[in-house]
Amino acid sequence: MQSALRDLLSDWSLFLGWLLLMLPSLVWVLRDLTTSNAHLAPMMKWVWGLTTLYSGIVGLLVYRFAGRRQIADNRDARKGLRSVAHCYSGCGLGEFVGVVLAVGLLALGNFATAIITFLFAYLFGFLLTVGPMLQAGSDDKRKVIQDAFRSETASIFVMELVAISVDLWLGGRSGMHDALFWNSMVISLSLGLLAAWPVNVWLVKRGIKGGMADPRETDPHAQHHAHC
Repeated sequence: MQSALRDLLSDWSLFLGWLLLMLPSLVWVLRDLTTSNAHLAPMMKWVWGLTTLYSGIVGLLVYRFAGRRQIADNRDARKGLRSVAHCYSGCGLGEFVGVVLAVGLLALGNFATAIITFLFAYLFGFLLTVGPMLQAGSDDKRKVIQDAFRSETASIFVMELVAISVDLWLGGRSGMHDALFWNSMVISLSLGLLAAWPVNVWLVKRGIKGGMADPRETDPHAQHHAHC
């Protein structure tokens, strides 16, 4: 099975097909973020843009299900999906940097690649959580860091465990010049996102994470009409 999947993923046309789906998905999301959902916070606009950049049509579906003011309700499934997308936007960037560094520049083996990739993914995901809170002027920096560690570690761990394992299992020793390298990364990133979703739903239900703001409640026009 592994050999058959690797043969399939070694075809550049598969990656090209993914790009042809990703680009219009990204354009649609960016257009929606500047028109129908321009009220969203800048951070969440980056989150949805990066999520779609990493996962293409999967990112588009995640955004439509949980990220727009047009959602029908705000049940835990949607809160958890916004939460995991926020985590994913940082971790995905960190994972990409780690893999490129370990494989493209240092030509390391699978074990070293896994360690470096995890560290970069955790660092980027953690900073994306802590950074905005510290920029907002939080007085207790130690508490911010402790809360971020408590709320993000389980999500990042599950996400990266799945993403890195799948990437190494499929990609093996492929290099950046191989289609297998890029196809494996695309698949592994999206699977990591989906694997961490139920973890984030559980964290939201337990009150450990807030699930990010309800996009309907941050729309001043909707609030105005609601009070008229």
